[in-house]
Amino acid sequence: MHTNNITQDLKVGDRFPLTIKRIGINGEGIGFFKHVIVFVPKAVPEDIIVCEITDVHDRFLNGRIHKIRQASRFRNPDAPELANEVGGLEFAHINYKDQLNFKSNILRESLEKYKPYAHDKYMIKPTVGSVQQEKYRNKAQFPIQEIDGEIRCGLYKTGTQELVDLTEMPTQMDLTMNAMRKIVQMVKDLKIPVFNPENKSGILGMIVIRESVEFNQLQITFITRSPKFIKEHQLIERIQKEIPEVSSISQNINKEDKAGVWGDETKLLWGDQYLQEDINGYLFNFSPRAFLQLNSLQTDKLYDLVTEALEPNQRDILLDAYCGVGTIGITMANKVKHVYGIEIIPEAIEDAKANAKLNEVENADYYVGSTDEVYPELLKDGKEVNAIVVDPPRTGLDNKLITTLIKNPVNKLVYVSCNPSTLAKDLVRLTDEYRVVYLQPVDMFPQTPHVETIVKMVRR
Repeated sequence: MHTNNITQDLKVGDRFPLTIKRIGINGEGIGFFKHVIVFVPKAVPEDIIVCEITDVHDRFLNGRIHKIRQASRFRNPDAPELANEVGGLEFAHINYKDQLNFKSNILRESLEKYKPYAHDKYMIKPTVGSVQQEKYRNKAQFPIQEIDGEIRCGLYKTGTQELVDLTEMPTQMDLTMNAMRKIVQMVKDLKIPVFNPENKSGILGMIVIRESVEFNQLQITFITRSPKFIKEHQLIERIQKEIPEVSSISQNINKEDKAGVWGDETKLLWGDQYLQEDINGYLFNFSPRAFLQLNSLQTDKLYDLVTEALEPNQRDILLDAYCGVGTIGITMANKVKHVYGIEIIPEAIEDAKANAKLNEVENADYYVGSTDEVYPELLKDGKEVNAIVVDPPRTGLDNKLITTLIKNPVNKLVYVSCNPSTLAKDLVRLTDEYRVVYLQPVDMFPQTPHVETIVKMVRR
């Protein structure tokens, strides 16, 4: 591959003036130096900066802001200091209303890149803003480590495995942050052995806290590297005494040396098996590993918009694919004839069945497995489906599922996406059989480049 002559002459550390023209699909600023594309994190369109090269590639450059010569009108002058320290605040330097516009642009950029059929004619509605722009996250996974004899608990420094000790986090709810700091103090007092990345010793690796907004309760999960959890009884006693909001304490055992990934075994140590949350007037139980949208207050809005896109009626037999604990299907159950939910995580399906019962929903059936395998089985068994909602993880839809959706097209398909890139890629195939009516971006993650998108599709 021949090297671009321009990048050949450049090296890491070189600096040059740069005007930022647009925003990239990962939320970074994009400029051009002698026709070569330059990606600069934390830079905003209309910024004029001095850029310092951090990486040289054949066809593009990575840089960082050395100095801002002229700040863009989109810049937020009151960005929190922490934004330069930890992840999760990649857009905090941008005014909120501009964040919403840039999210629509990120969606457009992704469509531009993958070019699904007629993408330039798609109607992209304005991004729906979040009720709360700060303190909206209902869950946090805090790694805890012993480094040079001191205990740190917080989040990793952007792009590294270096742990920043956090006392505050603008996007996290107060109750969660206060509980985290109290628990860290207890761990120190009780001298519970904490993971030490240097010599791979210690037991406790992560503290996971989930908060119910409706009921003001906390679900705590300790992720440990061995089944043995030293001094767990003293710890539980102190938590009960000092953090009355805690209603549930579990332990998840992860023997792998991957810091901070969930292991297969979760056991309840004390309190309720579930945390309860209210979504659009329905009650849901969540076990520690179950998926719940991170922005509780905005989830009501999201599901209203999903319902609006599907236009459910009493003749509809709805497939809720990647159903999690049943949230979308259950909130629509009274508007349709029947709901089938499919989810790969067995505990989530147990939760979904319990949630259907809890909300007196009698027209829903749930199946464990991957949607691309279970859905064709249902069709083989003579079950009919004429409306589908898919809400896949960041990796998008499984290829085999797309094939099934094309082979057995339904009248109405709603795609709820948390990743514009995989969405655009999936639309390339789906548009063979479905027409895109509109895309509705929704901001579930203020201060970050993440954007949730609802796509309304109908059969061609």
